[in-house]
Order: sequence, then structure tokens, then C-alpha cells
Amino acid sequence: MTPRVLIADDHPVYRDGLRLMLTTTGEVQVVGTARDGAEALALAAELAPDVVVMDLQMPVLDGIEATRRLAAAADGPAVLALTMHDDDESVFAAMLAGARGYLVKGADQDEILRAITSVAHGEVIFGPALAARISRYFALLAGSRPPEEEPFPQLTVREREVLQLIAAGLANPQIAERLFLSPKTVRNNVSAIFAKLQVADRAQAIVRARQAGFGR
Repeated sequence: MTPRVLIADDHPVYRDGLRLMLTTTGEVQVVGTARDGAEALALAAELAPDVVVMDLQMPVLDGIEATRRLAAAADGPAVLALTMHDDDESVFAAMLAGARGYLVKGADQDEILRAITSVAHGEVIFGPALAARISRYFALLAGSRPPEEEPFPQLTVREREVLQLIAAGLANPQIAERLFLSPKTVRNNVSAIFAKLQVADRAQAIVRARQAGFGR
């Protein structure tokens, strides 16, 4: 199926040139053009395109906010950002707003067509240079975050399950029934939990467990 495309760009020469280029390929159907983000929203609602090719810097309503509103719609079109700006702030702002693709103006016809087709089919696509930068960014971000340690690592998997149910307010017979365990096994697990958490009774165990997020 030929993707239906709406172009949103405040520069008439570029907007009309892009429309002509895409139309002459016969691979997409340009259903309309918009001069700003507000007009893009109105035309998207009227024309139901599959893809909106969106400039980011536009008057009235910028492309980031227009992208955010389109992405929030239940059956909204995919947004492909096509802009002069390739700085990190613009790239990640567009991503966070919900753009499925990001190209810098100057991309050739084949690259733009591939991007439109890809986002129309639910894929996420970025130009090669931007993709490499995004990968480095998230690699650095992941490396800067220490791995989150689970609370009470001294407990076994079974003891953690029992503690979850203790924190939820269940008594031993209920825990035994829920986990298909014998009452004796539950009592042994509860005793082990108390010892490992260094608590004197069930009430203290519940306080410790709920502080760590158990029982929710």
C-alpha cells in the first residue's frame, strides 16, 4: 500500500520541492502540505495520512509539540522529523516527543523514501550519523548508572516469595495455600527470613519489607 504523506515545513521552496520530488517517484502519495505545526495537526485530522514529514522549527506551533500531540493520538500518523538541526537537543527532543524517524535536510531522495516507508510500517529509523550518535549516548547513559541491586539479596527466591506475601498481610496458612507448600515449609521459610533480616517478629519483617517495596 502506498504511504499517504503530509509535509509540514514553513519554508515554501523546500516544502514544494519536497512535495514535487516525492510525488514524481510514484512511491508515496502526498495528500497535503502544512506551513506550521498547528496546520499540520488540523490537516492530519482531516486527511488521515500515514506519515507526517515534520520540520521542527516552525511558527505558531513548533514541530516538537506537534509531534507530541500526533504521537499521543490513538491512531495518529507516524512522524518523520526532517530538519536542518542535527544537535543532540533537537534529536532527543524529537525522539521523546514520539518521532519514529529523524533525518537532516540534505538527505537524498532514496534515503527520504526509505525512511517514510519504514516509519509507515512501524519501524524506527535515523540517518547513519545520528544512529551512531544515539547508540553512543545510550551506551554512555547505561554505563553511568550503577546496576540496581534487588533488596534483600541474602534471601532465596522462595524466601522472597514468602516475604512478599508476609508484607501483603497473609498468614502462614494462606501463604502455604497460595504457594502450594506445606505449613512446615512455610514456617521454616519464615524463620529463615527473620534470621536473615535480623528482625524479632512478623511486624518488624513487614515494616522492613514494605520499606523495600514488597507487598504492593
